[in-house]
Amino acid sequence: MLHLSASLWILLTVCWAQQTPLPTTHSPNQNRGIKFRLAGYPRKHNEGRVEVFYNQEWGTICDDDFTMENAHILCRHLGFTEATGWTHSAKYGKGVGRIWLDNVICSGSEKSITDCNSRGWGNSDCTHEEDAGVICKDERIPGFIEPNTIETEQRQVEEIRLRPAVSGAKNRLPVAEGILEVKHKDSWEQVCDAGWTVKNSRVVCGMLGFPSDKKLNKNFYKRIKKQAAVKRPPKVALKPRLYLERQKPAFRLHSVQCTGSEVHLSLCPMDFYKVNSSSTCDGSPVVVSCSMGHAISSSLLSNKKKKVTVQREETIRLKGGSRPGEGRVEILKNGQWGTVCDDRWDLQAASVVCRELGFGSAKEALTGARMGQGMGPIHMNEVRCTGLESSIWDCQYKNITEEDCKHTEDAAVKCNSPYMGYERTETWYWDASNVTQMVLSGVRCSGNEMSLQQCTHHGTVSCKNTGTRHAAGVICSETASDLVLHAALVQETAYIEDRPLHMLYCAAEENCLSSSARNANWPYGHRRLLRFSSQIHNNGRADFRPKAGRHSWVWHECHGHYHSMDIFTHYDLLTSNGTKVAEGHKASFCLEDSDCQELVSKRYECANFGEQGITVGCWDLYRHDIDCQWIDITDVKPGNYILQVVINPNYEVAESDFTNNAMKCNCKYDGHRIWIHNCHLGDAFSEEANKQFEQYRGQLNNQII
Repeated sequence: MLHLSASLWILLTVCWAQQTPLPTTHSPNQNRGIKFRLAGYPRKHNEGRVEVFYNQEWGTICDDDFTMENAHILCRHLGFTEATGWTHSAKYGKGVGRIWLDNVICSGSEKSITDCNSRGWGNSDCTHEEDAGVICKDERIPGFIEPNTIETEQRQVEEIRLRPAVSGAKNRLPVAEGILEVKHKDSWEQVCDAGWTVKNSRVVCGMLGFPSDKKLNKNFYKRIKKQAAVKRPPKVALKPRLYLERQKPAFRLHSVQCTGSEVHLSLCPMDFYKVNSSSTCDGSPVVVSCSMGHAISSSLLSNKKKKVTVQREETIRLKGGSRPGEGRVEILKNGQWGTVCDDRWDLQAASVVCRELGFGSAKEALTGARMGQGMGPIHMNEVRCTGLESSIWDCQYKNITEEDCKHTEDAAVKCNSPYMGYERTETWYWDASNVTQMVLSGVRCSGNEMSLQQCTHHGTVSCKNTGTRHAAGVICSETASDLVLHAALVQETAYIEDRPLHMLYCAAEENCLSSSARNANWPYGHRRLLRFSSQIHNNGRADFRPKAGRHSWVWHECHGHYHSMDIFTHYDLLTSNGTKVAEGHKASFCLEDSDCQELVSKRYECANFGEQGITVGCWDLYRHDIDCQWIDITDVKPGNYILQVVINPNYEVAESDFTNNAMKCNCKYDGHRIWIHNCHLGDAFSEEANKQFEQYRGQLNNQII
């Protein structure tokens, strides 16, 4: 039996003749016995953290200046034809020991990584949080010889599953209890339960998308074992209904010793049965039972009648992801939602977040605002978890200051989720000619459901006999835009203007005035306008582009521009009970990049019939002094109101998050002056804080705190 340590790897030895090392460049003949391997978790055989054996010691490569050219050369060292990608920030976990190479710069023509420029062997200012990894094309170099056939045999756990013990349960998803099996080549093999602990089960459940394990009914499986051992005459044999009665176990692993904090079974010490070994398991196959997380159980029960229970308000959420269980981490503190800085962000901290939300352990701990940038405060920095905490608030962390982090460093996660059998398929160009019936109509989803059946919909399909002309279709995408209004700027720039009617003809043509303006004595008199600036940021992961192509944009002669969207924003003045007392809308006069973050280039501009849109990391600014950037409040009486701005109100363009498209402010109007305060995004406050905002009784004086 071979012992497997926490670092699982593929090993390749490449030998060179010995030569004196140079400080910044390397020769392929530099040192005899340099080796390369892939390590880390979770991964497949053709990807992982790059580790180099040099001077009798294994070490890693820093991701500073790392490029695809570096990855190509390293993959060829490992026997693969080329690289398809590379990773940074220790995606496959942090290595140990020396960081052998840093600032490696290859042109792509080198035969060896030692031919590339670098800082020299062992000269690095990196930590293992910057370990580089590669993803190689799963195609071997023809004639490539692996000299260490025993060492290069894959000794890792890539994929696991639970197989239901009762055959009738195999079609029930998700599978939360069953015989643990690991994939080996093209077959599935079992794990010996000798010495198996609940800590091991916790790790397995986390990998399968469940937050924890639960107590197993061992007597049931003992009966299975006894029944399987009983020999029955052929004529009285019962029809097999238990998998253990039908198959003899083939064991792959034994002596697994997890601590419970690991995010993947590969990190646990374990032993493999040797190929063609005569050794047998002294026990039985491992059986694991997992607890269903509330993220999944609540979704499964969404269309069923449930007992009304008082639920505590959530204090953590994920935003900006394309699937359940992934997104930017946001936490609630002092009634306000904020983000987490990615300094020292790792899989242990990410797993605590995932389990707290009702998912399994983390697949990835993402840094650098990979799931889009948040708005508002950053509540945590340098979060350090063991992986056993029940909440991220139980982990060690530092309070943030403005100098510490920016939203370009927002942390995110991708969690393991149970397999539900849901494959959403792109059907926009789907031929519906063979469809015999419609099964759903009136579908309204919040975005958190696991399937369309869990969304609200009509009890009776309303378009059963309409043929296929009303069949819905989708185009799927891994990324989307996310428009967010700069709430503070609205508050800072709001004012009242009495604008003469003779200056409002173009605005009237575009329906930017209240209906009473039609009866005004044009061109005499004026309209009272509440004006403010709107700065709309794209904090998502894809550019915001108008739904209509440029061939269908509408030219407005009066203002001299094209409208790519008829309605881009709604502006409303509401009473405390939500009644509109004034409203306006803003066509997309022109969607363009007014300005961008550092290192982000403008991509869209309106001049010369240019392409319209808002680039990721850029914003479109509608100044307070342009037409229609207002609400006509001529007919509004003095009082206390709510100013509301909603971007993309008709959901014409896909976004990763619509809950932050609305902004609200408290508003006091005395008939002559107006005060705007407490402006915030619709999802920025806790439920309690939102209730207090909506129950606002108005100001007793003009001193606004």
